[in-house]
Amino acid sequence: MQSIDPGKNFQTWRQAAKKLITAAAAPEEIIWEKPDPQNLFHTSTLRSDTAEYSTFSVPKEFPQLAKSVACHQIEQRWALLYRILWRIVIGRERHLCSISSDPDIAKAHLLAKSVRREIHKMHAFVRFKLVDTDPETSRERYAAWFEPDHHIVEAATPFFRKRFANMDWSIFTPKGCAHWDGKTLRFSEGIPENPVEDPDALEAIWRTYYRSIFNPARLKVKAMTTEMPKRYWKNLPEADLIQELISESTTRVTHMMQEPLRPAKPAPKNKYLESLRQMSEAPPPEEPPSI
Repeated sequence: MQSIDPGKNFQTWRQAAKKLITAAAAPEEIIWEKPDPQNLFHTSTLRSDTAEYSTFSVPKEFPQLAKSVACHQIEQRWALLYRILWRIVIGRERHLCSISSDPDIAKAHLLAKSVRREIHKMHAFVRFKLVDTDPETSRERYAAWFEPDHHIVEAATPFFRKRFANMDWSIFTPKGCAHWDGKTLRFSEGIPENPVEDPDALEAIWRTYYRSIFNPARLKVKAMTTEMPKRYWKNLPEADLIQELISESTTRVTHMMQEPLRPAKPAPKNKYLESLRQMSEAPPPEEPPSI
């Protein structure tokens, strides 16, 4: 047995996995964890007489799947990825990634789906707050706090770099932080607590906007909590309005139904629409007499 440090992401795991495949180290011989020098049972020497696997290639589907799986939080992800890689290279199962019924592939897709969903939630629920303004350039700096289940910061932040390219911002999470200065996107270690706690004017604006777009007639509480799980609510400035708006929804819908109907707006003047109206109102052509 040997302990192998997978590192922090797909890139570091890939480097280690390449060396192991080259040495033909079987999956059952590997423990994916940071080696402990005092643990004598987790040491071994990689074989060097396996030139057959010194160079190898994998189908393009595997790296695509592995990058998502590597973001998941479970420790077994590294062993799962190496087992799939071993089967592709050593077992010559080149089409393994296309067999969705295979247990390893099914598990990998399940993990990848969970990661993609978490990235979607981060894009939806990050709320930036104004924290500072550069006195020389007048460039504003924003910060946000998010608590993801998985290691998705590096995968999710290009979305924010593209959408908020004209402002400086930082996103702090326990699983890593991202920082954008208008030119460079940098990453740093995660922090345990929210450094952005004081509310500001942006929160009041967002709360007003959320209240204005809330439609009680279309309220579906179960669907809402499915798309916006309650674990995210504590970091959303509008979250404390949700219970209030839900409780008021029945009364608001009743009032809306009791309001008199408003007169319909006149149709816009448009020659093409007018010609269609005339065609629809014209009597049908007479059918020729049958012989």
